[in-house]
Parts: sequence; structure tokens; C-alpha cells
Amino acid sequence: MPWLTKRALAVDSETQLQSFIGSLAEQFDDPSVDRNLLVRETLAQVMHGDRFETISERAPMAAFSLDPRNITFEAEYYIATDQQKFQQVKPLLWLWKSLDLTPLGQSIYSGLAIRRMLAERIFKRVGKNLKIFQNVEVSVGYNIEAGDDVTLHRYAFIDDIGGVELHDEASISDFANIYSHTHSVLDMPDVTLKKTVIGRGVRVAYHATVLAGAVLSDDSMMGAMSLVTRDFEPHVIGLGIPAKPRIWKEREGNPDFATFQVDSRSYQRSADIRANPDFDENSPFKEDASLIKQK
Repeated sequence: MPWLTKRALAVDSETQLQSFIGSLAEQFDDPSVDRNLLVRETLAQVMHGDRFETISERAPMAAFSLDPRNITFEAEYYIATDQQKFQQVKPLLWLWKSLDLTPLGQSIYSGLAIRRMLAERIFKRVGKNLKIFQNVEVSVGYNIEAGDDVTLHRYAFIDDIGGVELHDEASISDFANIYSHTHSVLDMPDVTLKKTVIGRGVRVAYHATVLAGAVLSDDSMMGAMSLVTRDFEPHVIGLGIPAKPRIWKEREGNPDFATFQVDSRSYQRSADIRANPDFDENSPFKEDASLIKQK
């Protein structure tokens, strides 16, 4: 028996919502449409109930903040960000972030539908039935690959600058953090990008943090408040700071796990990338492990 029940809007409300989302999707997919202008007009209508030009005359700073060209994201300051890609998704990210502050975004039904439509045009890949709850944050968005039935819960943070894979049925809980870049302990500007992989059916629980480059195998789970600094094999539950294997799920003979999408023991990971050209392989500033001592 499923533990969630289905909810629906009244027919007229459903028609109105789908018309709104469908119209936005069609316009975003039209290469002749300026996404910045579309977003500022949409926000003017939803947040202020008026046309952008009218608002700009009556309340100039209110209008100023609606235009994606007048705001900046943290990712725009990263040397590792592909600025051309980011400028394509930036207006959609601003619409996502802004609508999350409105009743339209806070409502589960309409919020999920709107964010799914936006993610399909922001993320590198989106499977079926993606669910993203309110106030989720991403760094650049265009480096996220999400499989079928992936769920991102409230206030989760996905740092995808180095790439993040979320395989089928992965669930990222409230306030969890997934990272894909690291800083040298000797020199902060020395940044390395490492793809982070969350396998099929993996649960990253409340307030857990997964550091860059970790590969979490299918059916593993990271417990609440855990700090993941390493790979985990299938069916393992990691707990603690740093997270260590503590519990093993009994799955022997279960046909659902006859094969794996992600198994850290054999997963072919992509090469790490040094993000700052000032710290290339020949740089005198390259991190030397001999200069780092533990006590």
C-alpha cells in the first residue's frame, strides 16, 4: 500500500495552472524569446498583478529586482562557471527562486509542477516524475543529471559546479547538502571539481552533507547529520562525522538488486578538474601532501 495519497485541484484551477505552465514552457523553448524579458513580465504579473512597465513607473526598485539582468548569483563569480551556459539558465533560476517566495511556489501542487518544468530546461538531464520542493538551491543547475522519480526536499542544496548525478529514486532530504568542488587547504583559490554520484534509491537524510567526489552506491543511505567523505558500497547505511558504514540492509536474493546503476567498487568515475588556471599541474602553488600534517 502506498504511503502517499493523490491530491488534485478543481478542474477549472487545474486548467488554469496547466495553461500558465504550458505557455511559459512554449515561450522558453522559442529561441527568439528573450528569457529575461519573459521572466520579468511573468514575475510582475504573479507578484504584483500588473504589467512590468506599469510597475517600473510606479515603483522603480520593485521593477528593478524582477529583471534577471539586474541581479547576480554566487555562481557568476566562480571562475569555473561556464558563463555562456549559465546566462541561458539564469533567468529560469531567478524565476524559480522568486516564485518560491509566493503562494504559487509554496503550494505543493503548483510548486512541484512549475519547478519540474523549469528543471527540464535547466538541468543537464531530467527523468520522469521529478519532484522538487520549495526553497531548493542549486549552484549552476546545468550540471545536474536526474533520473526517474528523483526527489529533492525543502532547502536541499545541490552544488553542481563539478557535476552531480542523481540516479533513479534518489531522495535528498530537507537541508541536506551535496557538493562537487573542493578547496585546497593550503590555498583557497586552488579549486578542484569532482563529480558526485548519488546511486539508485539512495537516501541522503536530514542535514547530511556529501562532499565532492563521493560515489554512493545503489540502495545505500546516509543518516541524519552525517558527513560523507568517502564512497559507500550498495545497501550500506553510513552514520556519523565522518560517516562510516554502520548498518547493512539484507538484500540477498532480492531481484530488485540483481544489477546496479551505481556500484562504487566498479563505477567508472570521471577525472577531477583543476578549476583555477593559476594552479595547473606545473604551478609552484600546486598542493603538496607533504606540507599537510596531522596530529
